[in-house]
Amino acid sequence: MVKYFCCAGLLKNTWDQVCVAFWQRYPNPYSNHVLTEDIIFREVTPTNCLISRRLLTKTSRAPRWMERYLPKHMASSAYIIEDSIVDPQKRTMTTLTWNISHARLMSVEERCHYRINPENGSWTEIKREAWVSSNVYGLSRAIQEFGLARFKTGVTKTMKGFEYVLAKMQGETPSRTLAETATERARETALAAKEKAKDLASHAQKKQYV
Repeated sequence: MVKYFCCAGLLKNTWDQVCVAFWQRYPNPYSNHVLTEDIIFREVTPTNCLISRRLLTKTSRAPRWMERYLPKHMASSAYIIEDSIVDPQKRTMTTLTWNISHARLMSVEERCHYRINPENGSWTEIKREAWVSSNVYGLSRAIQEFGLARFKTGVTKTMKGFEYVLAKMQGETPSRTLAETATERARETALAAKEKAKDLASHAQKKQYV
């Protein structure tokens, strides 16, 4: 049994800009889980297509109930292979990503296809597909559900990271990260609470002298 997921994304940047940003997307504030990236193979085909293979190391914290099935040194990290083909003639880029760590426990394969948006030539559309599978007897369904939920969360972060890198490339001010927004709100709440405490203390002191 395999869980399948498909979604579409849109980046309001040209295909050329997106292809350049693809190789520069790490690091960004939404990819703190990506530890390393290494190109292990790259060539240009006779038809001028760029073929690349990269090895990524990512943090991959498993839920407590899953950790018992993993060696301790493997429970918090994972190795990912990413293959990509950039076709400048057809103006497409296709990537295929899969995990080589914990594959017996859970396998996640992702295929992304980038092309020029047919309705707006200055935008790029992304078709993203994923296949999540597990062969652990009695737990395969729960593991697949966990993997699919984590993948969907990752898609949101990936798109935000892409937009962040593209904004920086264009010399624009990237939108604030969720952490930065949360920190600012917490600071504002703390200041408001401090001022309120001062007011209450002031009123209490006045009552004491009345």
